[in-house]
Amino acid sequence: DCQTCPIQRRCKSGTERRITRWEHEHLIDAMRERLARDPDPMTLRRCTVEHVFGTLKAWMGTTHFLTRRLKNVRTEMALNVLAYNMKRMISLIGARRLMEAIPG
Repeated sequence: DCQTCPIQRRCKSGTERRITRWEHEHLIDAMRERLARDPDPMTLRRCTVEHVFGTLKAWMGTTHFLTRRLKNVRTEMALNVLAYNMKRMISLIGARRLMEAIPG
C-alpha cells in the first residue's frame, strides 16, 4: 500500500517503509486500551483518591510539610498516610477489631 499512498513522502525516504517505536510504547498502548474500556476514569479517581489527598492536605494545614529534605518529607508523608489509614479502619471496623487484626 505504501507505493500508492499519497502521503508516502512523509513517512519514508527510500523504497522501504520503516516504523520506529519507543521501547516502552507498549505501556502507552496499554494505557490507551484502559481508557477506551472506561470512558471516564477521572470519575473513579475523584471518588477514591482525591478525597484522601484532600483530607491529608487539610490535616497538614497551609504550611504543608513541617520537615525539610526529601528523606524527612517522605517520613512525614508516610506517617500522615499511616494515620489516615488507621483512622479509616477504626471508623470501618472499630478499634478492637483492628487491634485483633494486627499480628504480634
